[in-house]
Amino acid sequence: MASVRRHGLLLSAATATCKGAPSHSSGYRSQSVTLGLVEGNKTVRREGRVTQMPGPAVAVEPVEPQSLKKLSFKSLKRALDLFAPLHGQFPPPDPESKKIRLSHKINVEYGGIKPASTQPQSAKQDQGHPSSAPSNALALPAPGDAQKGGFQNALVVGPAAQPRTNDIGPSKSSVIISTSGPSDRFSTSALMERIPSRWPRPVWHPPWKNYRLHVTSTLPYFCRVSNKHITSTLGEELDQKEIWDVASGRLKLTLTGHIEQIRGLAVSNRHTYMFSAGDDKMVKCWDLEQNKVIRSYHGHLSGVYCLALHPTLDILLTGGRDSVCRVWDIRTKTQIFALSGHENTVCSVFTRPTDPQVVTGSHDTTIKFWDLRHGGKTMLTLTHHKKSVRAMALHPKEYGANTLTSAVLTFLTMNLFASASADNIKKFTLPKGEFMHNMLSQQKTIINSMAVNEDGVLATAGDNGSLWFWDWKSGHNFQQAHTVVQPGSLDSEAGIYALSYDVTGTRLVTCEADKTIKMWKEDETATAETHPLNFKPPKEIRRF
Repeated sequence: MASVRRHGLLLSAATATCKGAPSHSSGYRSQSVTLGLVEGNKTVRREGRVTQMPGPAVAVEPVEPQSLKKLSFKSLKRALDLFAPLHGQFPPPDPESKKIRLSHKINVEYGGIKPASTQPQSAKQDQGHPSSAPSNALALPAPGDAQKGGFQNALVVGPAAQPRTNDIGPSKSSVIISTSGPSDRFSTSALMERIPSRWPRPVWHPPWKNYRLHVTSTLPYFCRVSNKHITSTLGEELDQKEIWDVASGRLKLTLTGHIEQIRGLAVSNRHTYMFSAGDDKMVKCWDLEQNKVIRSYHGHLSGVYCLALHPTLDILLTGGRDSVCRVWDIRTKTQIFALSGHENTVCSVFTRPTDPQVVTGSHDTTIKFWDLRHGGKTMLTLTHHKKSVRAMALHPKEYGANTLTSAVLTFLTMNLFASASADNIKKFTLPKGEFMHNMLSQQKTIINSMAVNEDGVLATAGDNGSLWFWDWKSGHNFQQAHTVVQPGSLDSEAGIYALSYDVTGTRLVTCEADKTIKMWKEDETATAETHPLNFKPPKEIRRF
């Protein structure tokens, strides 16, 4: 019996003599072949009957086992040797494939533009086949036309898809344009339809000018204007309030009571009360008939920076450095709510009769809407600003605003308010707080105060003495004024701390750092011809 081990297979052959067969050496021998697969210590045998010619057994050396990684590398090397004999060199480019690739690119980029020479043939074909639709092709001057002297070419601009008609001749919707001149001055952008800007065009407003100036004894920090009087707050040394006659410009009354500078002031439209707040943590109620303090509201842990009166309820709201906006009952002096949620000073607040009834701005760059009906909870938080929100202004009436949604201009009637920060001035809707757009220019300074009248003129006062006027509808800045300091004052004292319109909205009062109160009004001599509107709509709408 002979055994041969090859590639893991054990072959054993046992010779046996068949029954009834001759035993001479020249005949065939029937052999029993047993195949065995060696798997570790196991051997699987399978018997079969084969016929084999006599021959010597060949001894084969055992094969060395190799890893799968090594075998893969060997196979990869054979493939490289077979298909890439020149290592380190790229195969030569195929001119046919390059031609196909370039023709595809040309067809994609300039598929709608065909030479003018093809136009007469297409016209003849249209006469022969009335049912064929005109092609959407632009015939441009050929590069060689300028050298040949033929500059006039017909340009046919058609729509992308047109219904088939039985009329013979050019379609009514096609436009034939003839141009003359060299081809390098002509481009397809001149043939494109210019889409009008969807940005609302601003309304023309006359420029504003300073017509009166009042010099005070100390710095004015806040002011409120009625039809007859200007009430301004003074800080630092005197910590007092002055009431000025608007018509004559004379000082009528001075009120004292605070021990530190006054930050906020509000005059009630339903009562003969005036409210003031200052850095001495005090909020006081003044009776303008008796000209004295009748109530004080205690509760703030630090200076009070802003205050506002509810338009329909006997409620006072104050915000300060303790990061809380407190809601007070005017008559009983009790604190109704403490609207906590800001992480820094509450520096601006305004109220409205419907939800959200209270809106606050803070140095933590956020604006919060508050719900007074359900325990003073936060309804919404706006995080669009990147700097402190020092001023906010609510439009005094319902306004038909323009909003841009999915590139479609829609008209909505809603309440709008604007918020000012050092990064930008933004406009939002109420009650949902949807961001509309930024103003089209940046004042690039700390904005201390802002106000808007019913005519849609928004005024913003900067810490560097800049006084900018905006069109409320479009956000266009139509005037940039700069205050002039008094003789003897430093240039750094040109800051404007507060501004306010009167009830009619035709006069504007500013309180400035050079201890002056200035009054502004529109220039009656200005017209649209003398002061034209230089407006450029924005190319894109910033949604942040």
